[in-house]
Amino acid sequence: MLLSLSTFFSAAPEAATLAPDDFVGISFWVISMALIAATAFFFLETQRVEGKWKTSLTVSGLVTLVAATHYFYMRDVWIETGSTPTVYRYIDWLITVPLLMVEFYLILAAITKVPAGVFWRLMIGTLVMLIGGYLGEAGYMGVWPGFLIGMAGWAYILYEIFAGEAGKISADSAPPAVQSAFKLMRNIVTVGWAIYPVGYFVGYLAGSEPAESANMLNVVYNLADVVNKIAFGVIVWTVATSQTDSKAA
Repeated sequence: MLLSLSTFFSAAPEAATLAPDDFVGISFWVISMALIAATAFFFLETQRVEGKWKTSLTVSGLVTLVAATHYFYMRDVWIETGSTPTVYRYIDWLITVPLLMVEFYLILAAITKVPAGVFWRLMIGTLVMLIGGYLGEAGYMGVWPGFLIGMAGWAYILYEIFAGEAGKISADSAPPAVQSAFKLMRNIVTVGWAIYPVGYFVGYLAGSEPAESANMLNVVYNLADVVNKIAFGVIVWTVATSQTDSKAA
């Protein structure tokens, strides 16, 4: 873990000067530090949990580590240029969001046999959501078509974890602690992830000025990222430690 963190810090670009009134830049700094702290916590806690939960907790740490690495680059792009680091953000999401979806599969796989189709359906929904959003934000297609494609991918994910096979496996086979964690993770995907399309809509579809849109979008996306990614890991950590402690009791 120490080697990974040292590699991360050496890869980060030279820090730019942060203006005291640059609240977007401040949000990048605060969130990058929170993500690093969460990474250290999740990796250390893998030593505490039962073997079958180690992969889930390791994935949580990888999510926050990858996000923190990108945030160190994104904050400098913003501070130095004042422009939105769209490409960095979507590269981050292209790695971390599928890993978050994998967590649904992993916590179910820790307690029962889960068909591979669950994994692939979650991946398909994730890629459709991200690709649609990126094409709209980067200008490769109209913002409305990009928005609608992204929303379709999100709806597909919600269907799978509520009414699809993943939701049914949780309801039928999971013990109460895992069911509770699964429901909390579903709530994050439903409520927490709703922040992203709201930010997209207000930033690109509500007629705001470009500078105002950039400020608003970055603050919204930053806050959503730190809450959603760290909260996912905390939920996984909670169920992993509770299941481990119950076995030890």
